[in-house]
Amino acid sequence: MHSSPLLTDLYELTMLAGYLEEGMAEERAVFDLYFRSNPFEGGYAVFAGLEPALDFLETARFSEDDLDYLVRSGLFRPRFIEFLRGFRFRGRVLAPAEGRLVFANEPLLSVEGTLMEAQFVETALLNIINFQTLTATKAARICHAAAGAEVIEFGLRRAQGPDGGVSASRAACVGGCKGTSNVLAGKLFGVPVRGTQAHSWIQAFPDELTAFRAYAATFPESTILLVDTYDTLRSGVPNAIRVAGELRERGHELGGIRIDSGDLAYLSREARRMLDEAGFTKARIVVSNEMDEYVIESVRNEGGRADIYGIGTRLVTCAGAGGGALGGVYKLVEIAGVPKMKVTGDLAKSTLPGKKRVFRFVDPEGAFLQDVVCLEDELIRAGDTVYDPCNPLRHTTLPLDARISELHTMVMSDGRRCLPREPLDAMADRCRAELAKLPSGCLRLINPHIYKVSISERLKKLRETLIEDLRNKAV
Repeated sequence: MHSSPLLTDLYELTMLAGYLEEGMAEERAVFDLYFRSNPFEGGYAVFAGLEPALDFLETARFSEDDLDYLVRSGLFRPRFIEFLRGFRFRGRVLAPAEGRLVFANEPLLSVEGTLMEAQFVETALLNIINFQTLTATKAARICHAAAGAEVIEFGLRRAQGPDGGVSASRAACVGGCKGTSNVLAGKLFGVPVRGTQAHSWIQAFPDELTAFRAYAATFPESTILLVDTYDTLRSGVPNAIRVAGELRERGHELGGIRIDSGDLAYLSREARRMLDEAGFTKARIVVSNEMDEYVIESVRNEGGRADIYGIGTRLVTCAGAGGGALGGVYKLVEIAGVPKMKVTGDLAKSTLPGKKRVFRFVDPEGAFLQDVVCLEDELIRAGDTVYDPCNPLRHTTLPLDARISELHTMVMSDGRRCLPREPLDAMADRCRAELAKLPSGCLRLINPHIYKVSISERLKKLRETLIEDLRNKAV
């Protein structure tokens, strides 16, 4: 889905106009996009949104209608409007692959180009990456809590507008969901579309049994019946079993039932018993109704027998502690070859200057140990001392038997993508594989272990030098 270049904050345009007037338009600049704390008070995030971000960078052009609108605003001089007429992003981007696990205080994207082009794309990149990474992370947490049961995204009607719904469906599949109710997302991204009927279908017929029979007659190969419209265990499940028998006589099998209200642990457990006793052991049980990772964990702990979880509102709106927004930021780290940084009284909010690389260290079995951020021309080895970016007095030595891999690759050069597109299921497979390598404590829903992201000694010294220089200039 392509977006207008006017999907930006006004200050991006005012800064660009100012850079042009000051003769700074062609200076080379590097920006890092990152977040300062893991979402949902959790132990990790799942990187998502790269493909739509690259789509935006490749296709962003100002139309004549866009330019007429800016002229009518009265804010901008003709020279700047003419500059925008020929604008396109010609820079380069480094990033991890979608579905990889990422953590606070390490770059997700590094964007390099002229000051004008690298500055202008800030708002759009944050809008895309923040939301999709947040949603993919929520989906991964939910899928982990489901412990092997399928998770389907059902959230379109509660999503934050049409684009929010489509973006959420995409990101949810990166995080591990096996399908979506969103038909447009199915078409755009090639993901399975799932769904059956609503309570209104049941209510539209004279009685529940008639409604079930009508649906089974229309979709005999994929019949899943909603059993909680009137009474789940005394009416819904018995009627579903009756229809299942009629389907079997015609050479078909009941796909399953869905429970959308009540005590989901108890009802799914009893429904499983009733289906099995009637001989329908392969009929699957879908549960839904305002669910998230905490509800799923509770249902499972209480003996629930769900095969599929339908997750809507709390997934697509990223509800929960530490949710709502990722809080990613986009900061200038180098201009004209000179490292730059933001300095605040809180070291955790001070940026890491210069062009950088991110390395991931793993043990001999492939389990993640920690990530290390270093300068672009720096080589990090096992045995090196690395430092906590928020507390330089805390440091550690990288294990001698650790293996190393680089997190980022070049994904765009001269404004063109470098790698072929990937299907969402490949991203989801990557996410699952990385979650299996993460220390188990990082997967806890409550008080998770905090995975280490360290900085190299040279990067630490560069930051300290710049802080001292900036403080001296401020005196």
